[in-house]
Order: sequence, then C-alpha cells, then structure tokens
Amino acid sequence: MDIKKRLTERDSSREAVIVRTSVIGILANLFLSTFKAVIGILSRSIAVTLDAVNNLSDAASSLITIVGTKLAGKEPDRKHPFGHGRVEYLTSMLISTLVLYAGITSLVESVKKILRPDTPAYTAPGLVILVVAVLVKFALGRYVKAVGKRVDSDSLVNSGEDAFMDCLISASTLAAAAVYLLFHVSLEAWLGAVISAVIIRSGVGMLKEAISRILGERASPELARAIRDTVCEFPGVSGAYDLVLHNYGPDTFQGSLHIEVPDTFSANQLDDLIRQITSTVYQRHHVILTAVGVYSLNTRDAAALEMRETLKKAVLDCPHILQMHGFYLNEEEKRVRFDVIVSFDAPDRQAAYRKVSETAEALYPAYTFQITMDTDFSYS
Repeated sequence: MDIKKRLTERDSSREAVIVRTSVIGILANLFLSTFKAVIGILSRSIAVTLDAVNNLSDAASSLITIVGTKLAGKEPDRKHPFGHGRVEYLTSMLISTLVLYAGITSLVESVKKILRPDTPAYTAPGLVILVVAVLVKFALGRYVKAVGKRVDSDSLVNSGEDAFMDCLISASTLAAAAVYLLFHVSLEAWLGAVISAVIIRSGVGMLKEAISRILGERASPELARAIRDTVCEFPGVSGAYDLVLHNYGPDTFQGSLHIEVPDTFSANQLDDLIRQITSTVYQRHHVILTAVGVYSLNTRDAAALEMRETLKKAVLDCPHILQMHGFYLNEEEKRVRFDVIVSFDAPDRQAAYRKVSETAEALYPAYTFQITMDTDFSYS
C-alpha cells in the first residue's frame, strides 16, 4: 500500500471520529440548553439563563467543528497541493471568537443585573436539572477532550475544556442557589460576572493558541527526536540533521532532513537508503519526507577525523552554538565545510556565527572554511 493511500485512509478514519464526537456534543448541549433556558426564565436566574446560552454556543461550536473537519478533509487540488488541513485551525479560531463574544455579551448582561438587581425564584425541578447538567457536562467534557487529544483535534480539545468549564459554572450556580435558599442573599448577578470573566479568559487563550498554530509552530521535540532516532537506525547513517517539519493540519507533516553517510557510498546505495528511510519514517511517525539531503563523512583520512573532533570541541565552546555537523575535509583543495546551529537565544546570531569562523580560522589558518549557519527548527 503506497503512502498516499495510507494517508487517505487515516484521514478518513480521523474525520469520522471527529464528526461522531461532535454530533454527540451537539445533542447533549441542545438538551441542556433547552432545559436550562426554561428553568432560567421561570426562576428569573441570570446565571442559569446565561449558562443556557453558553450551551447553545457550544452546540454551534460542535457544528462548526463538523463543517471545518469536512472542508479540511478535501483532496489536494492544483491551488492547494498540500491539502486543506489548515482549515481546522481556522475552525478553532472561529470557535474561540464565538466563546470570546459570548463571554463579553454575558458580562454586559451581568453588569446590568448588578446595577438593577432582580430576585431569583428557585424551584426543586430547576435545581435537579442543574445537578443533571453538572453530571452531563463533566462526562461530555472528559469524553470530548480525550478523543480530541487522541486524534489531535484542537477544536475537540477546546470543546472538551469548555465543557469542563460549564460543569464548574453549573456547580457554582448550584452553590449560589444554596446561599440564597439558606441566607436569602442573591449572588446571581455577581456569579454571572465571574462566569463571564472565566469565559472571556478561556476564549482569549484558545484564540492565541489557534493563531499560533496558523502562524506555524515548531514541531514537538519528542517527534523530532523520534524521527532522527529512526533515521539513525539505518546502517551507514551516522547522523540525522537539519530536520524541518511543515505542518499542513493536525498530525499532518511534511519535511526534509540531511543524513550523514560515508563518502564511499554510491548513488545507487544512496537512492535505496533514502527510499527506505522515507517509507519507514512515514510508517512509524506519519511524516512525509519530501527531501533527504546528504552530508559525506570522511572515512579514508585519519587526519580529517582528528581535525573534526578538534574543531567540534572548539566550536561548541563558543557561546550559543547548539550543534556542529556536516563536517568534510577536502585535503587537496585545503578546504573544510561544516554547519553550525545557532540558538534563537543568542542576542546577536551573526556575531555568534562570526565567532565560530574566527575560532576555526585561528586553529587552522592554512585552510579555507565554508561554514553554514543553520536555524534550530527542531533542535532539542
């Protein structure tokens, strides 16, 4: 089975799981929203009524998740050859915006109630409904969040977090009802303001996360390390470097890297090795390597190996240098080439690079150096 076919089957299975989970969320939230709205209106409880509106927005969020997942699952086309997976990040941003809007709206209503208080009228059936809401939201949040993490869906994870927050909100409403029934002190409006603040905070956090994913985040160090370890398992590969991963949707990566192999390898050996690496990396990590570059390693010159170790020690002693790799000595031309990774923490990356050049030239003034400064896209 080729990589494209396996990728299509995996995406179809993931899409089905997300849609099924979202449908469950829609049904549960519509059920809760209806009953809370009735109870909130009958009891004149602003907190319960706002909670009902929040449940309705949760149902809308689940619907948006379904639509976004369907759009993200579209086949690549001429205009979007890498697929449409990033639509899910736009979906997550839209859901975050809805949550933020709901929080701001409810805060305005709560402030109005603080300025013009209204006496709530709690009923036994209403309190029972709130108890049921707490239990349902807790179970729903736990289920949706777990599925979201399993299939790497930000939208589902956000929905699960929102459900847990709703569970706490409903529990707080119950607490306010208990205070009113025991002490005849109404905390409804103030509780509504607190709920609104929590919703706004959650919306801002989710929006920042969605925007960060759209801008392009570094791949997780665990994934990068696992890919490099897999590549280094192959005979003849002494190192894997310059791993760059591009994210085209949740759990959808394409990337490139360099491998370090003996300078005695033939083109046929390299071709066979690269094909094996590409296939194995996809099977284990679901990452498509679109390019595998090659660093040749001196194997017939003991002096080159000694120079490499000397330079490596001196270079890594320079401030903000994370790694040196790709070393090769051409003794006939008196030319040395290697790459260095300069940390993003360096106050002046160019100055750090110049320090490496000066160090190398001071150690071996008879040689010409070709030093490339790499970016730590996935170094860990």
